[in-house]
Amino acid sequence: MARTVDNIIEAPGALILGAGLAGLFTALKLAPFPAMVLAAAQPGTSGSSAWAQGGIAAALGEGDSWESHAADTLVAGAGHCDPKIVELVTSKAAARIDDLLHYGVPFDRAPDGSLALGREAAHSAKRIVHIQGDRAGAEITRTVAERALATPSIQVMEGFHALELALENGRVIGVFARYGTGNGTRLVLFRARAIVFATGGIGALYAVTTNPLETRGEGLGMAARAGAMIRDAEFVQFHPTAIAIGRDPAPLATEALRGEGATLIDETGRRFMLAVHPDAELAPRDVVARALHRERAQGHTTYLDCTKAIGAAFATRFPTVYAACKSAGIDPATQPIPVAPAEHYHMGGIKTDARGRSTLDGLWAVGECACTGLHGANRLASNSLLEALVFGAEVAEDVRGQIAPRAAAGNPPAPDRFNAPPPPQALRDAMTRYVGLERDYDGLAKAYDIIDAVERAGAGEPALLNMTAAAKMVTSAAIVYRESRGAHFRTDFPKTAPDWIGSNHFYGDLGPIWNGIERAPGQAAK
Repeated sequence: MARTVDNIIEAPGALILGAGLAGLFTALKLAPFPAMVLAAAQPGTSGSSAWAQGGIAAALGEGDSWESHAADTLVAGAGHCDPKIVELVTSKAAARIDDLLHYGVPFDRAPDGSLALGREAAHSAKRIVHIQGDRAGAEITRTVAERALATPSIQVMEGFHALELALENGRVIGVFARYGTGNGTRLVLFRARAIVFATGGIGALYAVTTNPLETRGEGLGMAARAGAMIRDAEFVQFHPTAIAIGRDPAPLATEALRGEGATLIDETGRRFMLAVHPDAELAPRDVVARALHRERAQGHTTYLDCTKAIGAAFATRFPTVYAACKSAGIDPATQPIPVAPAEHYHMGGIKTDARGRSTLDGLWAVGECACTGLHGANRLASNSLLEALVFGAEVAEDVRGQIAPRAAAGNPPAPDRFNAPPPPQALRDAMTRYVGLERDYDGLAKAYDIIDAVERAGAGEPALLNMTAAAKMVTSAAIVYRESRGAHFRTDFPKTAPDWIGSNHFYGDLGPIWNGIERAPGQAAK
């Protein structure tokens, strides 16, 4: 699409969209190769990684192995993971933890000085490294941001809002972005030989999410609108234990609490997970989340009871969760915490290969906006930060080997921040109601129609088009995928079909998907 721009900025090396953990770690691994980073917010605070309470999974303990970590990942992924990618990520986990230690990340230590390891749901061993119990994401992102800002080859640009990819002869050659406010809004074209998307997930497209409100799926939408292949968009993970105190986004009660023995109960004190799964509270996330959803649908109130497992040590062991609870008048040391499922992580995204390359020449993707094949149908706990680190390093190595840096063309402007429009509430409500934990054809079709109406009412606003593109991708994929697997559960197709031909399906540009949606229920899965 032809655009009239007010300014052209030439990036001397890679142009990275996103200043969360994935983007900044990629920039650090590129150094001294130059990287220009477009930041939606102050580096070290933006993106979902800074909010992550859990930790990073890595086979570091005695008797553990990356092969065991890989096996757990494959089981959690419900037969949908790419085994080669699982091997790549789990085998390189220890090296990426070493990188973070080199940067100065203050992981928790055991009394003997070794890294303290915790256990989370669906892991067969203690292999999660934490920081102050529930501050892993915040401390890792802060430390990596400090390193990035002090690295001469990394230039961080705040105030720009990316809208659309620029293509030339089928290759991505840049990104159109807005800056400024009101009548002073301007359009700039950032040109670069390597574009890396680290734009995060889709959480804010849902009315109830644990993710920051800038996670609007715009990177996914931009890539799809440009013709990039999108993979596994229907697989959306809901965290079982968002703290239900009416806040947007919802504060999170980390899974590490259940790893330490906290239990899920209803208003009568009944521990309902015992009847649902042999692993009870440590069952896979999709199982736990649906169990809470069904309890609440039956009129029960659901709680996470930490009073016995954590008790008086809560404030020091899990300070982030403690502060969130206390702000709502709850003392988690002595009172159960009200919890409910909330959108947490998108396993689908821009299809990438083992080097982080998308199907568009010149575009790489890393972090939650990418779909590498690691997570399959259901992400294993604490594999998301790990994936961002491993593929940040892989993308950096590939970019350095593919392109040569060029001289910088002066200092870009420092603009007033552009404030992107939020997702319309009608879109968020439709995604939560119809494209949530349990789905069926009628609800998905309603959601698609609502999203389409929101899109048409937006009068071509590019930021909104990116959001609705992402929402349509998730909804369309959920309509087409007529079985239940991992985080995708269809009440009208409740069984997992072992011979389902779509078990490794990918989706290309928008037309074939959107125009090909069935408008009537199909044959039931076996």
